[in-house]
Amino acid sequence: MATEVRLSLRQTQRVVMTPLLQQAIQLLQLSTLELQELVQKELLENPLLEELPPDGPEGPESSDGSAESPAAAMTNPASEAPASDATALDAAQTEALPFDLTAAIFDYPEEPTLVQQEDREEPPFENFARTAPSLADHLEDQLRLATDESSARTIGSAIIGNIDEDGYLRCELDDIALNTEASVEEVEKVLALIQSFDPTGIAARTPQECLLIQLRADPLPDPVAVEIVEGHFEALELRRYGEIAKALKLPLDRIMEAVEEIQALEPKPGRKFGAADTRYITPDVFVLKMGDDYTVVLNEDGIPRLRVNPLYRRLLRGSGQEAKQYVEQKLRSAIWLIKSVHQRQRTLYRVTESIVKFQRAFLDKGLPFLRPLALRDVGEDISMHESTISRVTTNKYVQTPQGLFELKYFFHSGIATGNGDMVSSLSVKKMIRDLLAGEDSAKPLSDQELAQILRGRSLIIARRTVAKYREELGILPSHRRRLAPKRR
Repeated sequence: MATEVRLSLRQTQRVVMTPLLQQAIQLLQLSTLELQELVQKELLENPLLEELPPDGPEGPESSDGSAESPAAAMTNPASEAPASDATALDAAQTEALPFDLTAAIFDYPEEPTLVQQEDREEPPFENFARTAPSLADHLEDQLRLATDESSARTIGSAIIGNIDEDGYLRCELDDIALNTEASVEEVEKVLALIQSFDPTGIAARTPQECLLIQLRADPLPDPVAVEIVEGHFEALELRRYGEIAKALKLPLDRIMEAVEEIQALEPKPGRKFGAADTRYITPDVFVLKMGDDYTVVLNEDGIPRLRVNPLYRRLLRGSGQEAKQYVEQKLRSAIWLIKSVHQRQRTLYRVTESIVKFQRAFLDKGLPFLRPLALRDVGEDISMHESTISRVTTNKYVQTPQGLFELKYFFHSGIATGNGDMVSSLSVKKMIRDLLAGEDSAKPLSDQELAQILRGRSLIIARRTVAKYREELGILPSHRRRLAPKRR
């Protein structure tokens, strides 16, 4: 069969993820704090971007000289119009801009005075807090007070440096002796000293040793508890209390009393030093009740209002080709960022507004009235794809009259009722938690009994669904709840 070369035309469609499109998609997923960091980074890298001064106009001026605030742009989407391009760029490069490009480039606000530039609002004094000491610093302070010997301090510092965040020593004594040029006996002596420090149980090598240190630190330790941890630790981990009672020849009630004492101990003594810094959640959206209605307000604190620097106008008009290409590239990047930030805020506003419409009963009355909701429901309501809804609700928090919630919190499945309505899975979990909180500890409710009680409340739910929700709540099954003693 003869082969031949042909030229043919084929028309196909495909989605090309350009860097600018990837940036726009990424902006949807960013929280308010992450968006602030990205905008600040772009301000440093792109010379055409600049931040509007605090006393500047509220929004980009339109071609007729009027100004529109961001809130008006959000509540009146119909006011958006494609921008005209007064530069050498063609219209395709600045498609569907949410502002007038001519005003964004050439309308420059009045230069602030030196007094205005120097006036800075000082942060509140209450915002300054002392940094909490780390676990290593806490132990080093005690070591300096406990001994004056330089060799003991050297060995102690080596031991403290190998204690992890849970408070356990994660290094062999032979290695510490080798690194500090000391004997193993000297290292063991210093280790015993550190194990007497606060918090009790620190520098243990195993959970068993950690519990023993805490028990023996008590002036009047329970001898049964010490014997259980020392000689029957594996049976204790497996909750084989009957086997322990038989081995120690003691009644089960006495064993359970000692087990209760053991469970009151701290298995991770370094836990309270684990969180070095406190992180606060900043809401991305506020839902405020105004009379009988709810208003959505975006949190734009810290997000700079951007515009294109007009000082590069002459470079676009009279510079050489190379400089002109550079400025055009940076101009496209700046315009796209401004447009993407605007689109991100507008999408977040519309999604939150839709959620408020669906979850009105929850905002009025609380968790029992939270209704099942899917991404598809919101997408169909505001004519957006589910993937866009998923991205814009990622890492976003909303402050409501019922408290602070992640936007993802409002999307979940539901359980059908006898009258054909749907009840939120979160409401069902709350019912299960309330039922188990009030159960008889001697006769805990099984999953089947819970399912029957919920069916009595007109909920069509299976036993395996109850078991799934119970596990998600972190609650043990009935046979393990019966064996587990009550903590003091």
